[in-house]
Amino acid sequence: MGLQEKAYGEVFLVNKPYRWTSFDVVKKLRNALRVKKVGHAGTLDPLATGLLIICAGRETKNIDRYQAQEKEYEGSLVLGKTTDSYDLEQEVRDIADPSYLDDSAILAAAQSLTGDILQVPPAHSAIKKDGKRVYESARKGIAVHLDARPVTVKSFEITQISLPEIHFRIRCSKGTYIRSLARDMGEKLEVGAYLSALKRTAIGDFRLEKAWELGDLIDKIYKERNENL
Repeated sequence: MGLQEKAYGEVFLVNKPYRWTSFDVVKKLRNALRVKKVGHAGTLDPLATGLLIICAGRETKNIDRYQAQEKEYEGSLVLGKTTDSYDLEQEVRDIADPSYLDDSAILAAAQSLTGDILQVPPAHSAIKKDGKRVYESARKGIAVHLDARPVTVKSFEITQISLPEIHFRIRCSKGTYIRSLARDMGEKLEVGAYLSALKRTAIGDFRLEKAWELGDLIDKIYKERNENL
């Protein structure tokens, strides 16, 4: 590691820590590996945890291939309230009392968001428009219009209903925003919703169970370097 970079290439599976950005993880590993080319295959929001694929050295050429694979998530959303970012990054505000909703209505709403759908990304996202990240404008209170984009939600499974909270498991294509699915769920049920927790459990055949905790991986990298001195 950090030796002949032209010949070096490696893929790391990392469980991204809560409140870390995906770039924070990349930067930490770049410093530990002493390799210039390090990147991730699919952003996770700071408030999300779970599987992050990190490519180093010549493996960075394969980032697009990893990123294109199907994703799996587990998480929860809260009905009856929302936020400007559709997660807990922004202030929560009340919309409507969801206590009257029955299970069948909730399951039907999830089913309606399954398959090939058009989805509007969150304004608080890293998408670029006119050369700027749209979250930069959103945080300044500047409205940005984002067009709906085609995505595929292969499955939207409701695993537990305990109003106002709903737990779910989702399998979806690249480019799907789970925060937007939470927003759309709230709109279909006419009570509002926001994402309260999210964990990415798989990317293609890569599973979170095989991922390193970041601190353990950094310790391993430094240990191997010292052994090779």
